[in-house]
Amino acid sequence: MRYTQLGRTGLKVSRLVLGTMNFGPQTDEAASHAIMDAALDAGINFFDTANVYGWGENKGRTEEIIGNWFAKSATHRDKVVLATKVYGNMAADGDAWPNHDKLSALNIRRAVDASLKRLQTDYIDVYQFHHVDRRTPFEEIWQAIDVLVQQGKILYVGSSNFPGYKIAQANEIAARRGGTIGLVSEQCLYNLAERRAEMEVIPAAEEYGLGVIPWSPLHGGLLGGVIKKEVEGGRRASGRAADSLANTTIRAQIQAYEDLLDKHGVEPGEAALAWLLTRPGVTGPIVGPRTAEQLESALRAVELELSEELLSGLDEIFPGPGPSPEAFAW
Repeated sequence: MRYTQLGRTGLKVSRLVLGTMNFGPQTDEAASHAIMDAALDAGINFFDTANVYGWGENKGRTEEIIGNWFAKSATHRDKVVLATKVYGNMAADGDAWPNHDKLSALNIRRAVDASLKRLQTDYIDVYQFHHVDRRTPFEEIWQAIDVLVQQGKILYVGSSNFPGYKIAQANEIAARRGGTIGLVSEQCLYNLAERRAEMEVIPAAEEYGLGVIPWSPLHGGLLGGVIKKEVEGGRRASGRAADSLANTTIRAQIQAYEDLLDKHGVEPGEAALAWLLTRPGVTGPIVGPRTAEQLESALRAVELELSEELLSGLDEIFPGPGPSPEAFAW
């Protein structure tokens, strides 16, 4: 495994991030523990989750699964850089009681304690805001975070799904307050097929020293060889990938992508991850394996070197927006 610093911090993390969103809803506890064992054995030390994972009446279940894994070995927690998130409504019926969601100081305090209990730990390495809260001022948010840092309950703070201007606003207010390091990471939707983050989010993250953590690196499976799987195994795409392939223009684009990688002898899913590892500002993509086999495929991407010819071909198929602000200014 290769490692890098998380943004401008001294925190060293693996270049692949283990996403745990499938733990509970799609992968049972025993299989989830086996995947975490395999990830740790492979050198992945950065685990990502959220308080709402488990979904519906099972919100919080994913954190519980991770907590039970920590409890199995005294070395697990010590080796893992643990990231979780706050913002979502944690009510099982979907109707949040006032102050039981978003980023008020009250909910942040409540949510941290609840996550710590489910995770069976006394601190969270990277506490992430899962979404922008348009009604809570950052002065209040940072005051709440400062208290939690002083209490030793969290060490660093990151954002997720923030636009570039909110990254700037959050860190400027943190700087004015003094004594607050501010955001150190941004978790955003970013992959070959979805490159809009290059216009504002990634430039802002680079400017303020945030590590970029792309989620959905295979774009819901679309970049994982879906057409090839249809042809060879009769396995039809589902969900977002199926919806996208129904568009003839997108299907032609994905076919060109798979043909290019076939020419170079590279597996699509591994290439999509390896491409992200070449991008400026990227700490590491989040991989969310449902099985040990999917984890093994993701691990191969870390060692995969993409030629300049292949990188140029990928840019031709999936052209990014171009440099900011030229991409939208003229």
